[in-house]
Amino acid sequence: MTRTYDIYGVGHALVDIQYRVQPDFLAANQVEKGVMTLVDENRQAHLAEAITDAPVASASGGSAANTMIGVARFGGQAYYACLIGRDTWGDFYQRDLEAAGVVANPANRSEGTTGQCLVFITPDADRTLNTFLGISSAIGPAQLQEDIIADAHYVYLEGYLFSSDGGFAAAMQAQEMAQRNDTKVSLTLSDPFMVSTFKERFDSLMHNGVDLLFCNEEEAIACTGAADREAAAKTLGSQVNMAYITCGPDGALVYANGQRHMVPGVQVDAVDTTGAGDLFAGGALFGLTHGYAPVDAARLGSYAAAQVVARFGPRLEESLADQVDQILAHFSA
Repeated sequence: MTRTYDIYGVGHALVDIQYRVQPDFLAANQVEKGVMTLVDENRQAHLAEAITDAPVASASGGSAANTMIGVARFGGQAYYACLIGRDTWGDFYQRDLEAAGVVANPANRSEGTTGQCLVFITPDADRTLNTFLGISSAIGPAQLQEDIIADAHYVYLEGYLFSSDGGFAAAMQAQEMAQRNDTKVSLTLSDPFMVSTFKERFDSLMHNGVDLLFCNEEEAIACTGAADREAAAKTLGSQVNMAYITCGPDGALVYANGQRHMVPGVQVDAVDTTGAGDLFAGGALFGLTHGYAPVDAARLGSYAAAQVVARFGPRLEESLADQVDQILAHFSA
């Protein structure tokens, strides 16, 4: 079936502002390393004031937005449903997202502050997120467009939505709209803390039917309660039609058509792991919507993830549209 969009993403709209910091900065400011923490506006202002260095990058972001940009970098067609403020950061976000090749509804703006995420990158390339959702916390079913969902091959839902009643309602409504229109449903678990805190919500959406699941090994263990990544991956692979479980530099486990595969990682010198899982999903979604087998789609995702961790920032700036065959050949060499 011919459809205009490969992916219809639903998620938070956050301006990612990245800083290089030392671990003692995190300790001194009581920031939990390596996870995403939701903060209020006052807490974020305090953290911003505590940083003495200038940011290394600023970009339109949010987990699902990074994935949509990844799809676009491969030459795919992506649409993003989100909510931004009628403020300077909102103007920046809309322009930057569109410049990256992602379509977004300009009517999805409201009075309030556009969400921001302070990303702290330590010398071990780990990323620590402190997120002020701003107006993005008010995202709900009103931001969805069923006619656009019907014109996409996949809906892609970010697990961070589950932190608010409205966001969870938007995810459930998007799932229903997709299923009414034979659009496949994909979900990313997003963060181990999110899975542990809102497990009933994740279980509910997955029970209603998920065609494609993305997560990393820590999230898989948090979701299933299994003892290790192999057991967790096997459990998830039995619950959804297809599952991708990323395993850092080891690559990714793929469960598809009743088969288990291991796709190796691409070795690079990691400087910033922000966006690795998002870009993996972007490459894989592009592959799946352009006729590539699940394993080859995972290879595209693995390559994209490796490229993004080798630089600062949550996304790739260059196009990969003319490199797909070359990327796949790398894995068979």
